[in-house]
Amino acid sequence: MSRPAPAVRTVAATTAVLTLALTACGGGVHGTPGGSGVRDAYFPKAGNGGYDVTHYGLTLAYDPDHRRLTGTAEITARATKDLSAFDLDLKGLHVQGVTVEGRKARYHRAGQELTVRPHDDLDKGETFRVTVRYSGTPQTLTDPDGSKEGWLPTADGALALGEPVGSMAWFPGNDHPSDKAAYDISVTVPKGLQAVSNGELKSTTTSGGRTTYRWHTGEPMASYLAMVAIGHYKITQSVLKNHLPVYVAVDPTQEAASRAVLAKLPEIIEWEEDNFGPYPFSSTGVVVDRHEDSGYALETQNRPFFPGAPGTGTLVHELAHEWYGDSVTPRSWRDMWLNEGFATYAEWLWEEDHGGPSAQETFDALYRGEDENVDPEELWSFPPARPSGAAHISAHPVYERGAMVLHKIRQTVGDDAFHDIIQGWAATHRHGNADTAAFTAYVEKKAPDKDFGEIWQDWLYGDGKPAHP
Repeated sequence: MSRPAPAVRTVAATTAVLTLALTACGGGVHGTPGGSGVRDAYFPKAGNGGYDVTHYGLTLAYDPDHRRLTGTAEITARATKDLSAFDLDLKGLHVQGVTVEGRKARYHRAGQELTVRPHDDLDKGETFRVTVRYSGTPQTLTDPDGSKEGWLPTADGALALGEPVGSMAWFPGNDHPSDKAAYDISVTVPKGLQAVSNGELKSTTTSGGRTTYRWHTGEPMASYLAMVAIGHYKITQSVLKNHLPVYVAVDPTQEAASRAVLAKLPEIIEWEEDNFGPYPFSSTGVVVDRHEDSGYALETQNRPFFPGAPGTGTLVHELAHEWYGDSVTPRSWRDMWLNEGFATYAEWLWEEDHGGPSAQETFDALYRGEDENVDPEELWSFPPARPSGAAHISAHPVYERGAMVLHKIRQTVGDDAFHDIIQGWAATHRHGNADTAAFTAYVEKKAPDKDFGEIWQDWLYGDGKPAHP
């Protein structure tokens, strides 16, 4: 993403008493509740235990005039333990009914937790489908840093943006980056509006004054990368020379301002493939909405979102996330620098290759405190691998100091080995999850004759400004 970025940390009431009560209400005795939260260091209530989602089928209808969302979520998952109950993340909205494997299930609400008790216990390894019917006015969530996520009403529709935990405002799920899944998202809106989402548009049908758009994402996607954009858009579809489909949606008010920079998209994708390896998804593109619709750009999978026409650097940054963040997704929010450090360094490399300052010059300016866009005191306020709290996972140390870590690796191993490392990292963890420990181990394995101890100790994990650049 590009700052200011969302960093909501929703506080939810505990469901321990409720899940224990559910267990005591009958049914099989071998299963236990899955549990709320996966104990993320920054969002302890995010995600849920006991299962792994493989597919979300979301059927949505939105009435912009009344800001009312009606939804049915069909979630296919595999139990990772014997389950008597399990939780889904859902903030707000009214639940009208829940079934598991087609049978009515009991459920309770507490904060962001929707606790489901299936009719029969689920066995470890069992694949099951839970269906949740819900409706209401979806919420806009406010992050500690003041930015907004979740469901954002706009002048002509709405935006659904989810980083880090805003997806629970518009669909129930396992809202943590460690659980990726395929998605089918169907959105019905009044005729004349478009609904853009992730992946590929499979069909568009109009009936009774309403139009339904059906989108399919086959590659695994973290819940925070799912998006919906509803409004009036100028739609352009094309194909890159590598046969990659491109779907671009631009608000008409931004069309003229966006034309020149979006014309660079084929060049940027080709350059990023040269640097990072083959593009990891089956389509690409962008969504450009109005400036007032959001305070940040976001790397939503397949087609990043921008509030107004982006600059070239921002477009490079968000598209680089398709490799680093969308395909290779952090295992927890502590590992955010693996997203933002890489995408920021992509900007440095682009500048270096296109007549701007070299990466070394950018690094030196940051170290000396000469970058007017970066507060030097903030830059050294915490190490990139240990953000100083949930409100700071999108702060300068995660972005710029994270990029400085990558540059220190490049200095140590040389250009050829460095490009082998960043391409190999993207290939090794393609469509998966990884954490900082896995990255440092990977670098050491790829360059066993080099000593990275100082880089890890002083630049990645160390407090304060390192003594030597």
